[in-house]
Amino acid sequence: MEALLLGSFLALGAAALLLPRWRLRRALSLPLAPEALALLARNIPVYGRLEPALRAQLNGLVKQFLHQKKFVGCAGLEVTDEMRLTIAGQACLLLLNRPSKVYPALHAVLVYPTAFLVPRPHIDAAGVVTDGRQDLLGESWGDGRVVLSWDHVRRGARDFTDGQNVVLHEFAHQLDSESGSNNGAPYLGSPSLYRNWAEVLSRDFADLQADAMFRQESVLDHYGATNPAEFFAVATETFFEKPHQLAERHGALFGEFLKYYRVDPRDWHDAPERAPEQAYYGQWQ
Repeated sequence: MEALLLGSFLALGAAALLLPRWRLRRALSLPLAPEALALLARNIPVYGRLEPALRAQLNGLVKQFLHQKKFVGCAGLEVTDEMRLTIAGQACLLLLNRPSKVYPALHAVLVYPTAFLVPRPHIDAAGVVTDGRQDLLGESWGDGRVVLSWDHVRRGARDFTDGQNVVLHEFAHQLDSESGSNNGAPYLGSPSLYRNWAEVLSRDFADLQADAMFRQESVLDHYGATNPAEFFAVATETFFEKPHQLAERHGALFGEFLKYYRVDPRDWHDAPERAPEQAYYGQWQ
């Protein structure tokens, strides 16, 4: 009897392990519906410019994301297929050509209709703590959740050239945390790669801090000067949305991101036109 019970428990354990894998394989084997493909093409402006193999890879990542992650509507919002596909499609752009799992620590995506309030204690110079609240467009939490404002997700979907994309930003934080902490140094695969990464990103982070302090124009949003984790997230937005400008003004940083993300978004964007005086000045650099 004991042997029979043990065999039953082992069989149940094996089934519990195998069933999720079978369900995932089944989900990945099913093609995305034409309506889903149309939504991806409409809400990810670079989708149509991906080479076919890369587009097929993105479709597979999107299917896995939708299968594994739970979407929760907040503040009365009803989550639609358009929301799921838009968020999954943009988030999975960061995973192309990379031998990584699909955000393994992420369990749920919380979607608000617009900017949402979160409690934020404020500590003044005397050390006095007061309760406060802050408006946010998105946030990546360490408990396996990402929170997004659908209004701002939609804005990012409309313009993929302004360097402002809340999905890319928050999911860059998810990648950053895969190394064990959010510090601007994601898992690079080899300890030898961190030295150059740290040297380049530390230098450009310091430059951005100076630009922000003196209110100088920069291709990188000044919010990236907040801390190294925000610098990595902002640089990720710029890498995917303003790749030509980033490569021109921060060549070493662009090179590090090329190695990390393993795609070149310049292939998906037209090169920006340069004013005649800029082109002439560039000849003397």
